[in-house]
Amino acid sequence: MKNIKAIIFDAYGTLFDVNSAAEKCKEKIGDKWERFANHWRTTQLEYTWLRSLMKRHKDFWQITEDSLDKSMKLYNIDSLMREELLNLYKNLSPFPEVKETLNKLKEANYKLAILSNGTPGLLNQLVKSNDLENMFDDIFSIEEVGIYKPDSKVYDIPIKKYRVQKNQIFFLSANTWDVSGAGNYGYNSVWVNRNNNIFDILDYKPSRKIKSLDQLLEII
Repeated sequence: MKNIKAIIFDAYGTLFDVNSAAEKCKEKIGDKWERFANHWRTTQLEYTWLRSLMKRHKDFWQITEDSLDKSMKLYNIDSLMREELLNLYKNLSPFPEVKETLNKLKEANYKLAILSNGTPGLLNQLVKSNDLENMFDDIFSIEEVGIYKPDSKVYDIPIKKYRVQKNQIFFLSANTWDVSGAGNYGYNSVWVNRNNNIFDILDYKPSRKIKSLDQLLEII
C-alpha cells in the first residue's frame, strides 16, 4: 500500500508470546500452567485500565509484578518461583513467524516501530534478547504520556514523531481492545487473531484480520 508510511506493532501478545514464561515452567507448575498464565495476563491488563481510570499510574513492570503476585496466590504457586517467572517475562519468546516477517518488511523499506504499554527498559531488553534490535526504527512506550492504552494520547505518540496522517499508519495487535483503540483513533488497525477469538463490540471493525503476522505480507 503506497499510502502507508509506517507499520506499528503492539509487543505483548502480538510480537511476543505472553504465555511463554509460564509455559517454560509448566513441569513445575503442572497442568494449571495455562490457566495461571491467562489469569496473570488478564489481571495485568485489568490493572493497567483501572490505574488509568483512577489516575494512579504505576509502570508496566510494577503492574506485571503485582498481577503475578495475585495470580500466584490464587493458583497456589510456590513463592520461590517468583523471580524465575519474572526473569522469563523479561525475555519472552517471539511467535515463530515474527523474525522472518520483520526481515521481509525491512527489506521492503517499511518504517517499523513498536507501540507498547511496556517500559523503555523492558522493551529494549525484550527486543535485544531475541536479536531483533536492528528491525525497528523506533520503540514507543506509553511512559512518554503516563497513561495506558487504549487512551488516545498513546496512539498520538507516533503521529507526533513521524508527522503523518493517522490513516497512513498500519497498526497490528492481537488484543481486540487495542485494535479498537487504535482504529477509533484513526489508524488502519489490523487484528492478529491467532486463536479464532470473537472480536469485542467496541464501535470498530478491524480494517483487516490475519491469523499470523506473515499474512501481513499478503495485504500490504
